[in-house]
Amino acid sequence: MNENKKYCILTYGCQMNVHESEKLAGFLQERGYTETQEQNQADVIVFNTCCIRKSAEEKILGNIGAVKPIKKKNPNLIVAVCGCMSQQTDMADYIQKTFPFVNIIFGTHNLNKFGNFLDEYEQTHKKIKDIEQQVIVDENVPMYRTSGYNGWVNIMYGCNNFCTYCIVPYVRGREVSRRPQDIIDEVESLLKTGKYKIITLLGQNVNSYGKDLGGDITFAKLLKQIAELPYEFKIKFMTSHPKDLTDDVIDVIAENDKISKTIHLPVQSGSNAILKKMNRNYTVEHYLNVIDKIKSKIPNVSLTSDFIVGFPSETQEDFEATCNLVKRVGYNGIFAFMYSPRPGTPAAQMQDQIPLDEKNKRVNALLAIEKQISHQKTNEMIGNIENCIVDKVLDDGNYLVKTDSGKTIIVGNAILEPYSFVNIKIDKLIDNQLYGTVVN
Repeated sequence: MNENKKYCILTYGCQMNVHESEKLAGFLQERGYTETQEQNQADVIVFNTCCIRKSAEEKILGNIGAVKPIKKKNPNLIVAVCGCMSQQTDMADYIQKTFPFVNIIFGTHNLNKFGNFLDEYEQTHKKIKDIEQQVIVDENVPMYRTSGYNGWVNIMYGCNNFCTYCIVPYVRGREVSRRPQDIIDEVESLLKTGKYKIITLLGQNVNSYGKDLGGDITFAKLLKQIAELPYEFKIKFMTSHPKDLTDDVIDVIAENDKISKTIHLPVQSGSNAILKKMNRNYTVEHYLNVIDKIKSKIPNVSLTSDFIVGFPSETQEDFEATCNLVKRVGYNGIFAFMYSPRPGTPAAQMQDQIPLDEKNKRVNALLAIEKQISHQKTNEMIGNIENCIVDKVLDDGNYLVKTDSGKTIIVGNAILEPYSFVNIKIDKLIDNQLYGTVVN
């Protein structure tokens, strides 16, 4: 055991990486390490990396380099690099060559071996580089959960979509679904503790869940089975792909109070020409048809989306089509990014790359539209009664609660149980902050 030894995990990227860092922490906790946020106090530093954009890689490489003087002062420090960036064989080779002080390098597929890598290095002090090409689903990975009352639960790994701008299928592999009973057992084990009130199901495309299992299990059936567990909790999930969000999924969300009425449905562009170049495999018309079905069956739905602005060959007309889509749907919130060429993807080789200043101009214009719509949506919440979770007690004794869609409300003149669900009447909006009172 490693009594009094500490570890520091630096996590980059998406919610999948956040959850995988909980697994990495599980291996370290199992071996007697305790967590620290200070790198210069750590005996093990782990970089859990992201490669969704080139800028992300550059930032991570800079941060790895910054560990060199810490390692010089503490030669016994173990430095490990894992995740999406190091899953790329050429990048793993680059890290090994450029940062010789890194001791352990592995990828996304063999995270379950991290404990073995640690043990081996501590015994032999020989550097380890192990990049597995096949996804390994291991149901016995320890976890040290760090996300409060939210419990992340993987339902599947990998992606089969190959959008032309995206590196994910190359570093995450093909889709592999976990067995439904393993998922339900994990969810129930979390709920039994009484600590976890939000269960967030994770997958690169959750709507594809079960297609590789050969039976009749679907994402809709999995949602229904989890919702039937006899506990007080909410189910969230990410991320959905518009081409695979079926009517039965919409129906099961509409019919079950335990399933969040917030749906994140990334569209990326409002232009069919650009969607085709992105290899998204749906049209704007199909997307809007899905949106209309959602709104008709789930009147109180909160919709969010992702957009890529300035994709190669995007004309002003294409961009205006995206702006019109945002106005037509009336999202509660969006994430908008300037297109950034990702080496190793088809889009990086496309002609007619858009200049940076034009991309910047367009993304700011889109965000301005979103800001106006979001402010209007927030104002429309005044007078509503929302079922919220008690997030925390503020320094002044008031409570911060969160709506199903993630909006925060400040509540006073009440005694609330942390992490409990309460009905809140929204009274007012001051400086973009909602205020409300408890409704019995």
